[in-house]
Amino acid sequence: MDTSFVHDTLGSMPQPPRDVLHRYLQEGRDALVWKLDGLSEYDARRPLTPTGTNLLGLVKHVAGCEIEYFGVVFGRPFEDAPVWLDDDAEPGADMWARADESREDIIGLYHRAWAHADATIQLLDLEAIGSVRWWRPESREVTLHRILVHMIAETHRHVGHADIVRELVDGAVGLRPGHQNLLAGDAGRWAQHRARVQHAAERHASGGS
Repeated sequence: MDTSFVHDTLGSMPQPPRDVLHRYLQEGRDALVWKLDGLSEYDARRPLTPTGTNLLGLVKHVAGCEIEYFGVVFGRPFEDAPVWLDDDAEPGADMWARADESREDIIGLYHRAWAHADATIQLLDLEAIGSVRWWRPESREVTLHRILVHMIAETHRHVGHADIVRELVDGAVGLRPGHQNLLAGDAGRWAQHRARVQHAAERHASGGS
């Protein structure tokens, strides 16, 4: 297992739990935005799966999550929150970019959501209590610690989606600039590897070993 990312991320141990959690959240944020680098407006927003998954929509969705989980949940509403977060907004409006929304609009919103979230993270104790009104009644009371873990999971889940979508757009892969976190290989090697995996799948499906 490649552990260089863990060491680069956390540095010298030990660190306060808040700092560790915040650092993992920021790594996910940076990775998600990086997946848009070098793409045209069209490629940044076009759907690449049957359910419409697209890169700019992923950023928009996670920005909305940060606005709500680090804002509404702890009584710190985000100034000028987008209308697509309203209770009566069209379902799924946060998962795609309208024609009148630019990449700069959505990334700018995400950066402002970071700043608001970071203020909440620094202002409150990890055991501070909030309420997630859209969760089941028995689960609505939460701590900041739990929300940090939730948003780390949410962000990195969507970074994984972004990894696949970006590869489908132009073949670009990697964990972060200068560090792919993949086995070394050129296009020929990856084609050979893919063929090997396909062959194994077909043999297993046909009862082979």
